[in-house]
Amino acid sequence: MFSFIQHSKFIKLIIVFLTIIALGISIGFSVSFGAADIHLSVVWQAVFNFNENLTSHQVIQELRLPRALAAVMTGAFLAVSGAVMQGLTRNPLASPSIMGVTHGAAFALVVVMAFYPAVSNFGMTIASFAGAGIAVILIFMIGSFSPGGLTPVKLALAGVAIGTLLSSLSSVIALHFQLEKQLGFWMAGGLAGTDWTSNRILLISGVIGMLIALIISKSMTVLNLGEEVAAGLGQNTILIKIMGILTVLLLTGAAVSVAGAIGFIGLIIPHMTRFIIGTDYRWVIPVSALFGALLLVLSDVVSRMINAPYETPVGAITSILGVPFFLYLARGAKRGGNE
Repeated sequence: MFSFIQHSKFIKLIIVFLTIIALGISIGFSVSFGAADIHLSVVWQAVFNFNENLTSHQVIQELRLPRALAAVMTGAFLAVSGAVMQGLTRNPLASPSIMGVTHGAAFALVVVMAFYPAVSNFGMTIASFAGAGIAVILIFMIGSFSPGGLTPVKLALAGVAIGTLLSSLSSVIALHFQLEKQLGFWMAGGLAGTDWTSNRILLISGVIGMLIALIISKSMTVLNLGEEVAAGLGQNTILIKIMGILTVLLLTGAAVSVAGAIGFIGLIIPHMTRFIIGTDYRWVIPVSALFGALLLVLSDVVSRMINAPYETPVGAITSILGVPFFLYLARGAKRGGNE
């Protein structure tokens, strides 16, 4: 069945169409659900016929709609980042959270909050990009210098080590400068504080990052055949990797600066997408974005439901799904790898 899906453009389009419908329904439910439930008809009126005199319309426009849209973009960006990382490294364990990229971004944000507390949202975003970039450089350096070269498992272990180190440094800085509450938000991951400014940051970074990902998608499909094969077919593998890393930095940096270190979306979704759609990255990238958006919107709704009226960190929901999946992949990589 799945081999037929992977070779049928029509069925792929049906899957995309159904996912878009499911995402639209999930967004509507996310906007309507909260401390005070609002009927979907009121949500429709608030979006297309806004009345500033109605409290329900103000709640939707200023609180719930920005949160739902932020969940869509954050989930999409993390999923695409994971797909790009797995495609570039041919490492099934690669994802922004497992590889320490989100911890690098969070570390930079804590440093900025400690030493430059008056920094703007734009400055926070730039710091998040820088932290993600530093984490990527450190991970590849450590993995490359290890005996036997850079293998998928060594890359994952280097990512876990760097992520743990940066997380510990973040905790030390937070304790010294009394930023425990802010650090707790970033490390747990959440969408409660998102607004229209947050969405503009996500949109600007996301448009650039997604365009680059789509541009290199065909080359990434070839790269998965092996670097020597890709080079023999005329692919500039170094340029592809540079563009891929830039994509990860833009998408992950923006997502972490807005929603914190939400884990495992970038691990789960690319595998699910390739299983259903196939390995053509011209399909993997956009479908991963849709699946990632749908997963995070639903996870955000669940985070508000399981302990209402209090919120559970959305990162905890994604971790419940992601940890067993990671252990399954790690066991498979250990059986098949040379580590």
